Amino acid sequence: MSRPDPLVAAQVNWAQYEPGQTRGHYESFYLRANHPTEPLAFWLRYTIFAPNGRPEDAEGELWAVVFSSSITSAYAAVPVADCAFGRTAFDIRVGEATLDGSSLRGQAGDIAWDLTYSGDQPPLYLLPARFYSGGFPKAKSLVSLPLARFTGSLTVAGRTIPVDGWTGSQNHNWGSRHTDRYAFGQVAGFDNEPDSFLELATVRTKVGPIWIPQLTPLVLRHRGREYALTSLGTSRRASATVSATSWTFACSSEAVAVRGEISAPRSAFVVLEYRNPPGGIKYCHNTKIAKCSLELTDKQSGATTTLGSAHGALFEILTDSERDAS
Repeated sequence: MSRPDPLVAAQVNWAQYEPGQTRGHYESFYLRANHPTEPLAFWLRYTIFAPNGRPEDAEGELWAVVFSSSITSAYAAVPVADCAFGRTAFDIRVGEATLDGSSLRGQAGDIAWDLTYSGDQPPLYLLPARFYSGGFPKAKSLVSLPLARFTGSLTVAGRTIPVDGWTGSQNHNWGSRHTDRYAFGQVAGFDNEPDSFLELATVRTKVGPIWIPQLTPLVLRHRGREYALTSLGTSRRASATVSATSWTFACSSEAVAVRGEISAPRSAFVVLEYRNPPGGIKYCHNTKIAKCSLELTDKQSGATTTLGSAHGALFEILTDSERDAS
């Protein structure tokens, strides 16, 4: 059976994993959303992890984090035999937890969820189309449903949190190894532009022992237009600086310039351990209640638009260190 084509809209959530494959693999389907006015958010992740050369040790994983003034996180893993990852439909099960194109239900530790979601936005691609097939890069990522709207409830240590029209996204990523280092950001609706959507990353990766130049691809959907600053040349020319709590970036094309900052205090982050299929551990410094400020400038007219989110930004930093994300 051939692998699903993520560039075909109907297949963006079909699993790339082939049961029993010997090549190492990770794959995640994650959903996140923010309360419309409060610094409160959830992140739920259904994952396959298959270590290189050991298909019998493959597992399904559940990750759940609720971000607020305090952070509650949970993790559970089960043998892949107790999971289902559909290769011809969006149909996911990890143990008793389920996920499809309209609902998700499950529990990990002290966090349980019973949610429905919907939306009408087309998939968003952070990589140029040709990179979604083949061996480079080793990690692929897309937003299957930007501006998803969630309804239902979360339960955290016995306390129920109603979810009534929270905005977020449903996402899919996979690969044979994690990116060596990255900062990753997303805003699903700005405070002053609720229909705008931002996705970006700053990545550093190796080809063999050689570090390739830093790349910063960015996609902004705003007022009916998509600004995809994702080509290799554009991503290479972009500038970005990442510290443990902030990230500044500037990307441009012939038509537009986009610059901004995403930041959050250390107390807003949780540190998660991601196993790498070739071996070893990567550390993801993760928050979903970061601040984002953004400027979009039309180079022809000189007009500048400012967008902002007080606490609705996704902000992740992947490193080899548990202690320091800079």
